Amino acid sequence: MSLPADCSEATAHRLRGAEGGALMAFASMSCVQLGLALSVHVIGQLGPLGVAGLRLVWAGVLLLILVRPRPGDFGPGDVRACCTLGVVTAGLTLFFMLAIARIPLGTASALEFLGPLIVSIYGPGSGRKRWTVMAGAGVLLLTQPWHGGIDPVGLAFALAAGACWGSYILLTQHVGDRVTGLSGLAVSMPVAGAFATVVVLLVDGPSELGRITWHLLLILLALAALHPVLTFTLEYLSLGRLTAKAFGTLMSLEPAIAVLAGLLVLGQTPDVASAIGVIFVVIAGIGAIRTGARAPAPPDRRTDTPGLPAEPEPDRRSPT
Repeated sequence: MSLPADCSEATAHRLRGAEGGALMAFASMSCVQLGLALSVHVIGQLGPLGVAGLRLVWAGVLLLILVRPRPGDFGPGDVRACCTLGVVTAGLTLFFMLAIARIPLGTASALEFLGPLIVSIYGPGSGRKRWTVMAGAGVLLLTQPWHGGIDPVGLAFALAAGACWGSYILLTQHVGDRVTGLSGLAVSMPVAGAFATVVVLLVDGPSELGRITWHLLLILLALAALHPVLTFTLEYLSLGRLTAKAFGTLMSLEPAIAVLAGLLVLGQTPDVASAIGVIFVVIAGIGAIRTGARAPAPPDRRTDTPGLPAEPEPDRRSPT
């Protein structure tokens, strides 16, 4: 009669290890793409900028309440770096929402993924530049320039989001090396919300506020709780169970998950060329990450206490 208890204990042990970390990473990617797909349905009521801005405002409020960063968490210059990260986060989210208002979610996600892919390929280390050819082939198949197969404005927005995502990764590495836990995120996200609000007011005008209803507020609060709050929590826990290389390899699957979310939630069926293009970008991402990883950062003397487990590596993912 002890078999069920033994099985339960074995399952719990696996979930605390790499298998649990992989499940959390996959759940996080699924939440990201589900949240983005559901956001598309709200764009018609509030516009892409309004949806992105209000989601960032809610995310900033939720993270401030949940994390409650303290002044002692930050050293000289850390707050400025967090504010810069917040501005880049706002640009990433705004550009991506503008992109998916014009082009399919899977295509936009694959094009956006070029940002971190380029950072990985051309960052420190060697042996990764050969993946540039496969990534370039994937982009050609996604955009199909030979017969104008993609909205050029949507393409530009997706590539701009990718550039912001590449910058976001570099800034997150800098902030994550200096600020412990999620305190940096709890400062950068409210800054992102404030910056996005200013952009919305400048582009769409103050009249945009009149379109906000209690119904929309509650919908976007739920979307913000789904992504980025729940996704960042899952990724933070996942990073405590997986190596950085394993985590990055799993995250390279996100464009494929975006295609699936677009198909199931939005009814966006990719053609054969676009599907192959997404596969090429995913393979290039996996190859670039597995042939080079970032060297571990030196211990933070402010928090490195003998006998205590090290903090999981900070999140490197997109907040879109």
